[in-house]
Amino acid sequence: MSRVVDLKPRVPAKVRNRLANIDLLTPHDQAKFVIGDRVDYDWSVALLREHALDQKAEVLFSPSYGQLAPDTLAAWILEDRLPVRFQWQLHKQLWGEKPGT
Repeated sequence: MSRVVDLKPRVPAKVRNRLANIDLLTPHDQAKFVIGDRVDYDWSVALLREHALDQKAEVLFSPSYGQLAPDTLAAWILEDRLPVRFQWQLHKQLWGEKPGT
């Protein structure tokens, strides 16, 4: 069984990321970040490095739809030579903000 753990920058205090879940990740799992700007990116990179996430699971970086241009995120990833996979929110590319999709 594989799991996807969403790690979210700038979440409200009452929603907090459960960082203890990082220790439960296996190579079959994914850690997913949806990134809206450079602040989100820097936070995500710091967490990736601090917890050696790429050594525990597949790491996905996705640009937040309508907030961050995909080519900008791709350039940052390449510039920093990050061990992550770039991923688009395909459902957003196909249907945008249409409810029920």
